[in-house]
Amino acid sequence: MITVHHLDNSRSQRVLWLLEELGQDYAVVSYRRDPATRRAPDALRKVHPLGKAPVVELDGLVLAESGAIIESLLDRFDDGLLRPAADTPARRAFTYWLHYAEGSVMPQLLLRVVFDGIETGPLPLLVRPLARALARGVKRAVVAPQLRLHLDHMEASLAPTGWFAGEAFSAADIQMSFAVQAATALDLLADYPALAAWQARIEARPAWQRGVARGGPFSL
Repeated sequence: MITVHHLDNSRSQRVLWLLEELGQDYAVVSYRRDPATRRAPDALRKVHPLGKAPVVELDGLVLAESGAIIESLLDRFDDGLLRPAADTPARRAFTYWLHYAEGSVMPQLLLRVVFDGIETGPLPLLVRPLARALARGVKRAVVAPQLRLHLDHMEASLAPTGWFAGEAFSAADIQMSFAVQAATALDLLADYPALAAWQARIEARPAWQRGVARGGPFSL
């Protein structure tokens, strides 16, 4: 039995989607974020020391980290449809995007979220003007240019085929989904029609919709 420890509105939605694409049976253990802090509950630490989602239990093993989980599930269950053949340009692109999603673009998106919080969130009166001015300055000078660089790269990479790794949909698209959905939530895709169209296509897939039905409403 596959068990997915699923946190609402989190990266673990990708794992539910992948399992639906693979046609696997699985159980879901659901967790809800703290409404005030938006953090995962302490109960997740009983499953994995970091207390983050996703976590998957498979054959007595506890798997964490989205990319590692995706690779493990593909090794076990994929019949060649969701991962390009080895030693091909598409496979090299697949590996690149599998690591790029969390290693490169998500840190920039998280910086944007952090500095948005400093700029608009509650702060002590004495430090509020300086902290907000600093947040605006860092966003303008550092975060925004980096996000443009990454979004330009992602947009251009989709242009040849409409998918991130080769001519067809793959698990690389699943891994990249959270970053693009986060960019949409931050209103960053107005100038990126290929990314916006790609998001519409993936969210129209029956397996994505079944995954959302299993995991609960998804909104970033």
